[in-house]
Amino acid sequence: MRQNGKHTLPAVAVAALFPKSLMEKLAAVQREFGGEIYLVGGSVRDLILKRPPGDLDLTVSCNAEQWAKHLQELSGGTFVELGREEDAARIVLRQGLDVDFSSFRSGARSIAEDLEQRDMTVNALAVPVHDLLTGHCGGQEQDELPIIDPSNGLADLEQQRIRVVTPKSFADDPLRMLRVFRFAALLDFTIESETLEQIHQQRETLNRVAKERVAYELDLIMASPRAHQAFCAMRDCGLFWEILPELRAGQGMDQPASHHLDVFGHCLEALKQMEQIIADIKHYFPETSPVMEEYLGGKHRRVQMKWAALLHDVGKPVTYGINEKKGGRITFYNHDLRGADILHRIARRLRWAKEDTSLIARLIALHMRPFFLANNQRQGRLTLKACLRLIRKSKEHLPGLFLLAMSDALAGKGETSPEDIEQEVAGLFARLLRVEEEHVTPVRTAPPLITGRDLIEELHLTPGPLFKEILKKVELA
Repeated sequence: MRQNGKHTLPAVAVAALFPKSLMEKLAAVQREFGGEIYLVGGSVRDLILKRPPGDLDLTVSCNAEQWAKHLQELSGGTFVELGREEDAARIVLRQGLDVDFSSFRSGARSIAEDLEQRDMTVNALAVPVHDLLTGHCGGQEQDELPIIDPSNGLADLEQQRIRVVTPKSFADDPLRMLRVFRFAALLDFTIESETLEQIHQQRETLNRVAKERVAYELDLIMASPRAHQAFCAMRDCGLFWEILPELRAGQGMDQPASHHLDVFGHCLEALKQMEQIIADIKHYFPETSPVMEEYLGGKHRRVQMKWAALLHDVGKPVTYGINEKKGGRITFYNHDLRGADILHRIARRLRWAKEDTSLIARLIALHMRPFFLANNQRQGRLTLKACLRLIRKSKEHLPGLFLLAMSDALAGKGETSPEDIEQEVAGLFARLLRVEEEHVTPVRTAPPLITGRDLIEELHLTPGPLFKEILKKVELA
């Protein structure tokens, strides 16, 4: 609301963000250090947008680490340093709430000057809370707290627009270019054209940023419900190619008649389809949705599946060929295996965790297998042995493989694409689950028919890599 020409927030709404015990301890820290303290950034933005509040971001004029350490002593929370170059720290409280402290940024003499050094206008907002802590503002219904908005971020919130605070914001920290797309995806806002042009002009500076920071922002984009939208916008301004140059050769690269898009367009479309599948899993897998939902409940799983969708055909540009014996047919022989190799290279560059790398590479390497089985099933040649082989190779990630297959199928709508391929994929997954229940689970849960000790004592074999192959073949049989 507005009061005396200024935008304000109800004091009770601000006070409600602070648990009573935290308010009391912050008041004690305030008495120790004195000075002003502000609620800033995303905390204020989300309060204005009436979004569920996240963690608390607090700014003081100086000595932020000292404020944090004193709160840590009073609360018993965990102290986390947030940066060597900035005076900032985090307290992780036992009730699952994080409180971040930061001092005014370099050279800033007021909260307004500090906000003018931030990334986006919608994050350059602050509300003073020192009067709440000292009791000068009682947090009554009629009490209002002023919103400090030096960059006109409130207007951008109203217009649902992402705009950079100053032209030098990206020069100060090129990672802010990725944050623009992250917040656009998170809030479903549009990005101001001037901001996009600045990103286009400065896109190469992203390569100066530590890869771990880049990967962190990318995962946050993938975790949003609009990752496809964000990556399309990154493509349009050229930032995409600074992150994933391996996909650039797929632009304009034709595909067989089963596809209606070029290689790169197909990868983006697969990401879009994966987001839609995840959002409405029962529609795409009506018979097996509980299994899919349980699989997607795994830690980081949705992000992993979106990466797999975007990168599943990363091996096509390096395996492109023309088969003259088949009428000049376009081929991508072994693009699945080459894609898995390239994925490992991307993962090393972005410093991905081993678990993410292993899963996504496995899915890429196997992503053609469901379609091979679907072809055999269509021709009445699908065997139990083929089903067992795919179950064994995909292990616990069989649901993930079929999620990827579904997104791949939905992203390829060429003239020769089977009309009911989505139903085939869903039906084949249900069939494999029945095979697993009837033939695999009983074997895996029962005592093994033969062990490594049997090979040594009864057959007098010498232990070695061959043991694993023998035991695997016995289990399969």
